[in-house]
Amino acid sequence: MSAVRSHRYSVADTDLEEFLARRNSLIATIREGHPGLVRTVLVRLEDGTYTDTWHWETAEQMGAALAALPTFPEAPLTMALTGDATALNGRVVDER
Repeated sequence: MSAVRSHRYSVADTDLEEFLARRNSLIATIREGHPGLVRTVLVRLEDGTYTDTWHWETAEQMGAALAALPTFPEAPLTMALTGDATALNGRVVDER
């Protein structure tokens, strides 16, 4: 069964362009070493916050990437532009 990691955070409008560039770099770097990352979806919600959902082929692949997160210099650079960040892991139960 596939797995997801969902983040919710805010990004200042003045930082959005830089955040998107850093996020794209982070995603590319993670995919180089962890090809189980199937897709990412960033959504701006009506309250101005964002949800960022990362879809993985398996929970094991997601876990390996999360364990390696400290080795990705892009991660703290990207997250430095966010505020009020939360993250949750889950497994896909139904997908149509």
